[in-house]
Amino acid sequence: MAKDYGARPTVGRNWYKAHGLGNDYLVFEEGDGWRAEPEAVARLCHRREGLGGDGLVVVLRGATDPLGIRMFNPDGSEFERSGNGLRVLAAYLHYRGRVREDTFEVECGGDRIRMQVHSRGSNGRYDVEVEMGRARLGPESIALDPAALDEQGRIAHPDLGWVPLVPVSVGNPHVVVFSDTLGGPFDAAALLRLGTGLDTHRAFAHGANVQLVRVTPPSAIDILIWERGVGPTSASGTSACATAVAAVTSGRLDPGDVEVHMEGGSLHVRVSQGLDVVLRGPVEEVAWGELADGFVHALASARAGDL
Repeated sequence: MAKDYGARPTVGRNWYKAHGLGNDYLVFEEGDGWRAEPEAVARLCHRREGLGGDGLVVVLRGATDPLGIRMFNPDGSEFERSGNGLRVLAAYLHYRGRVREDTFEVECGGDRIRMQVHSRGSNGRYDVEVEMGRARLGPESIALDPAALDEQGRIAHPDLGWVPLVPVSVGNPHVVVFSDTLGGPFDAAALLRLGTGLDTHRAFAHGANVQLVRVTPPSAIDILIWERGVGPTSASGTSACATAVAAVTSGRLDPGDVEVHMEGGSLHVRVSQGLDVVLRGPVEEVAWGELADGFVHALASARAGDL
């Protein structure tokens, strides 16, 4: 069951697009053009019939300390947070001159999140850091029914049998599976089998992001990502954080700096002894512009089945 975040915001016409390691987000300001209903968001993020994107960030009107935001998946569902989406937001705010190189805060999903743009190159490439907060562990942290787990912390998978997993929340729900516990290959086919059986498993009240992880000591991991509401994806900031936390708490890596290697590239994650998490990596600008009148009308009148 999806969380209820309240009435959807209305959104303006102007947009900004950037990506973090191939994970691209659209940023809009709250305005008067169209409402961010699920069908409209899905149309906007469509790769051929919209602007295309792995998600949408809406900057809310009103309070500016901290600045409020809401985030949406490309299927139109609303979610708690995205590490890459937050870093794209930071690039947008820097582009608009609303932040500089000092730290600043935004509010997302009821949490305050501190961020910093360390630099912007002449090629439109940013170096952005996000303090993701303190990670939480266990089934309760991600609204996973504990009764679905056996005494060894495994869950019944429809294709793979009993799968050992590490539930981690970094503001949104993740289940981390280490490839050495499955005994199979570390590849896209293995991720497909794992992800399709877990991301909408009935034991998860709000679904879950799924990661297949291979540890490469002394301080790195390789991960494959199945993102809730998206499917296989090349990079994810919160997935990088969750997997680094799981590697540390399972004793596979020591606390400190972890390099997380994904299909789209690498992110740097710092995990403290107390599980405070900091994410850092690149963001690259793509484009900005204004929606056409006809497309705004299409978004404003979008209904299920019209896409």
